[in-house]
Amino acid sequence: MSLADPSDVSRHSARLMLMLLLAPALLWLLGLVVLPHVELGILSLRQRVAPRVYEPSLAQFATFVDEPLYWHTFVRTALMSIVATAITLLMAFPIAWTIAKIARGRVKSMMFVMCLIPFWVSETVRTLGWMILLRESGVLPALLVSLGVTPAPVEMLYHDATILVGLVYTSMLFMVIPLISALESLDDSLIEAAYDLGGNGWSILRQIVIPHAAPGIVAGCIVVFMLTLGNYLTPTLLGGKNSQWFTEQIYTQFITRFNWEQGAAFGFLLLGLSTAIVWAGLKLSGQKFGEVMQRS
Repeated sequence: MSLADPSDVSRHSARLMLMLLLAPALLWLLGLVVLPHVELGILSLRQRVAPRVYEPSLAQFATFVDEPLYWHTFVRTALMSIVATAITLLMAFPIAWTIAKIARGRVKSMMFVMCLIPFWVSETVRTLGWMILLRESGVLPALLVSLGVTPAPVEMLYHDATILVGLVYTSMLFMVIPLISALESLDDSLIEAAYDLGGNGWSILRQIVIPHAAPGIVAGCIVVFMLTLGNYLTPTLLGGKNSQWFTEQIYTQFITRFNWEQGAAFGFLLLGLSTAIVWAGLKLSGQKFGEVMQRS
């Protein structure tokens, strides 16, 4: 009778330990992500024909196509989310560059803490703070009147620009962190060599910095876009009834109209939109999803 190979026993033990470590995450993924999506998929593909009587149908998706309000809101949400992501990237890149390459010691730590401070309170509190600041009787309109810029207080809420401000503010940290991670790994000697060879700031940014930081840029854009596209609170509070955000349509179907089939269909349409735009972004940037996620 031969004894088991110690190396085989060791490999089996390692696999068992790995499975035990992954079990909680896999159960969480199955119970809170996979099964709810399967249930929503079933709901979206059926139609109620009588009380507690359903039949398979694509009527929910046909309703989306036939009703201009729904797909106009759908397209508007996608475009606004893309614009918010682009603005967040443009604002976060100089901040991340300063933290990663210029600031040192306490200044660097202080700048990073300043990026974290807004996230020490809930999104509701942050959004209500913007409402207090921008409403007609708020701080900023009163300041403009006192400075003589406007003759009377101006209502700054319920505009597209206000929604974009709130979305960018809410998402900034999720763009800064992947950018810092990507930029910190950039060797300073490459930049010094580029200057020695006659390069200028723009050419170095375009040919060295951006290609090196591309995984962090794409990772930040994916996270910010997904958060912005699925955001409900900020567009609703800052945009009011005219926000025309697609998550509000989903909320209305589920909570107000109790039409879970239509709400599930809208949810899958939003999921499909986000997946398609992320896939297109990866293709255009030439990045791989696995490498990008390592930066996020």
